[in-house]
Amino acid sequence: DHSVYVSDNENHRVMKWEDGAKQGIVVAGGQGKGNSLTQLNEPQGVVVDQLGTVYVTDCWNHRIMRWPKGATQGSVIVDGNGYGAQSNQLYCPVGLSFDRHGNLYVADYYNNRVQKFDIV
Repeated sequence: DHSVYVSDNENHRVMKWEDGAKQGIVVAGGQGKGNSLTQLNEPQGVVVDQLGTVYVTDCWNHRIMRWPKGATQGSVIVDGNGYGAQSNQLYCPVGLSFDRHGNLYVADYYNNRVQKFDIV
């Protein structure tokens, strides 16, 4: 698959652009700014797994969301428990990555740290 995924943060959505496409497809968010399971608030980092599941840092909701391929709403996999600096909180997550063991690493911008989460 030669698709490109773009975090369109000012439009509160993640877009997928397939090779040669003239238009992108909304794969996460796209229902305006907000904190429901169909919305994002300035998404930043995006990772897509082999099944097409989209993982996104939802910056101003201080959470990490998972959107299975074709889903109309996501699920929260890391909840920031309100923003803050405690180990169970995030403050504007902006990047994410998985290691080969399935651990999730999150760049927590305003806390100036990388957090590790076991989401399996």
